Amino acid sequence: MSYTLGVDIGTFETKGVLVDATGAIIAQASRAHKMLVPQSGWAEHRAEDDWWGDFVFVTTALLRDSHVEPEEIVAVACSAIGPCMLPVDAAGKPLMNGVLYGVDTRASAQISELTERIGAEVIMARCGNALTSQSVGPKILWLKQQRPEIYAQTAMVLSATPYLTWKLTGDYVMDHYTAANFSPLYDVNTLSWAEDLAAGIIAVDRLPRLAWSTEIAGHVTAEAAAKTGLAVGTPVTVGTIDAAAEAVSVGVRDPGEMMMMYGSTIFIIQLTALPVRDPRMWYAPWLYPGQHASMAGLATSGTLTHWFRDQFARELGDGAFGILASEAAASPKGAKGLLCLPYFSGERTPIHDAGAVGAFFGLNLTHQRGDLFRAVLEGIASGTAHVMEVCRELGAEPVRVLAVGGGTKNAVWMQATSDIGGVPQSVAEKTIGASYGDAFLAAVAVGRVLPDEIAEWNPVARVVQPVSEAVYARQYPLWKRLYLQTRDIAHELGGVV
Repeated sequence: MSYTLGVDIGTFETKGVLVDATGAIIAQASRAHKMLVPQSGWAEHRAEDDWWGDFVFVTTALLRDSHVEPEEIVAVACSAIGPCMLPVDAAGKPLMNGVLYGVDTRASAQISELTERIGAEVIMARCGNALTSQSVGPKILWLKQQRPEIYAQTAMVLSATPYLTWKLTGDYVMDHYTAANFSPLYDVNTLSWAEDLAAGIIAVDRLPRLAWSTEIAGHVTAEAAAKTGLAVGTPVTVGTIDAAAEAVSVGVRDPGEMMMMYGSTIFIIQLTALPVRDPRMWYAPWLYPGQHASMAGLATSGTLTHWFRDQFARELGDGAFGILASEAAASPKGAKGLLCLPYFSGERTPIHDAGAVGAFFGLNLTHQRGDLFRAVLEGIASGTAHVMEVCRELGAEPVRVLAVGGGTKNAVWMQATSDIGGVPQSVAEKTIGASYGDAFLAAVAVGRVLPDEIAEWNPVARVVQPVSEAVYARQYPLWKRLYLQTRDIAHELGGVV
């Protein structure tokens, strides 16, 4: 027998899976960690503990529980949250916590500075993306300006997956999909680092070499083998960001197909025949040469449901989410006229407003906890519908939506997303997530399967159909107006100009 191993580092949890040549799951393991919020607008992980430490933990657990011999594992693939910014020294040691993806909004001033210096049109033409909180380039400039002593020691800037790849192989490698999020440092037209645009931010020799996700980055070193239990010389793929691996895991493979990931954030990836470039969305080359991805992401989704549970249902213990879901299901659609803006960490696509704030609007004395929780779920669903609206405007309406992630277990959330967004959602048989996609990509990398064989590994199990609801037809336009009519107040409250 031969096996592939996939490990994914998420915002709050690391998951690993070991599968056989048919895609059957042999073993699973996970480990929780925390997102650090040192101050408002910041979001961080400890790279050595939360990324590498978790990888070691789940890998050793998989080998122990499966009784698979390390030599039987033919390839390893990793994915992780991203894009992140992690400066390391000449020995590869992290110089600070890893700065997370778009939920970290510390570089707002640098976004404005670089957009003005380079020009918004040039950035869009060369990088395929406007500069937003998702962009790593402004965060590197923040490092240079605000932490010059760390910047001076920086030999390489990594994201989470390249850090794991380095720990396993000793090589600094990054996939093109991740690199496209390093705007304005990456040129999507030449598929290379843009030395001229990077001037004044960082020298491109301090960025990893570029490769495709299913290329082999290197092989497990003796040092990494001693830590993980893996065999020395095991091939390690270049890997990618978690959302991309998650899309692969549920069968996204052809233009027009879209992955909707219900995780700590809603993240959307749609494959397109040609590049779709619009400042409201993100663009990247896909995991294989010649393919393209249009992407979107909300800032707080699962994170917001966790916040609600911790603030209003802490006393319910481990069963809190189940009880909250039941209470939300008992509340009528529209939550008795209650609107929720889910912008509790600003917002990413399509409004790209770091100064946006969360709000409940329409409260009265008849509202109960279940109404508020339904409003939270419908607020997130409205944010998702807003993205779908932009997709249609750009002529990129999806032909199929594949849903994945922990939120797919919440029937109210799923149905509200279909109803407000007007889209059916297919749910695959296995909803493990990115780690399963990693295991499949590892198999692709060593020639055990072809990319389109994911449908055999993970067929569709059910479909959530949209229902036309008069209450949503009335409330969704009001939800959009609520943000527009309170935006100036929100910015003044937060000091955003």
